[in-house]
Amino acid sequence: MDSGKEVEESSTAPILESKRTRSNGRGKSVDVGDAPPPAVVVTTKATPLRKGGMKKGIAILDFILRLSAIGSSLGAAALMGTNEQILPFFTQFLQFHAQWSDFPMFQFFVGANATAGGILVLSLPFSIVCIVRPHATGPRFLLVIIDLVIMALVVAAASAAAAVVYLAHNGSQDANWNAICQQFTDFCQGSSLAVISSFVAAVFLACLVVLSSVALKRS
Repeated sequence: MDSGKEVEESSTAPILESKRTRSNGRGKSVDVGDAPPPAVVVTTKATPLRKGGMKKGIAILDFILRLSAIGSSLGAAALMGTNEQILPFFTQFLQFHAQWSDFPMFQFFVGANATAGGILVLSLPFSIVCIVRPHATGPRFLLVIIDLVIMALVVAAASAAAAVVYLAHNGSQDANWNAICQQFTDFCQGSSLAVISSFVAAVFLACLVVLSSVALKRS
């Protein structure tokens, strides 16, 4: 009886062992339970950087330059609009008085710079929208058009006023125009400062146009 049990156990042992092992094709058995873990695949695909940060920085710089252009244009209009001088000596029939309203070029200068400053103030909400939504192209395109028109207006006004200031300083022998800045020094100084401030506003506006164009190109 015992010999029969031993024969059965010895016959079933290779069967169980064969379930745990398998041939690797070279006559060697490999344990199935010790199979290697699945390989982990690591992807190195580059993700594109977001351009929102750069556009937001451009929008913030746009807002700062816009404020500077507002200060320069309104400052130029205020300097020229309050510019006048009365000489201390006068006769019974003649008083030496120089005022900005006596020159049509200066009138155009005051109106153009005041208009430019007002439009720039109205454009501030659109600049804020570009900061909040850097990828918005509609407000940015509108700002480009506004800045181009204002820049042309400011440059035209500043150039016309600069011609009058030049004649006031140097005169013109061919046209028999005498220089008046030797007598009206304060008036000429105020006019010169106003023209310089207007040209500074034109430079700020040119920078705004370039920034808006760069932002639109990256959209």
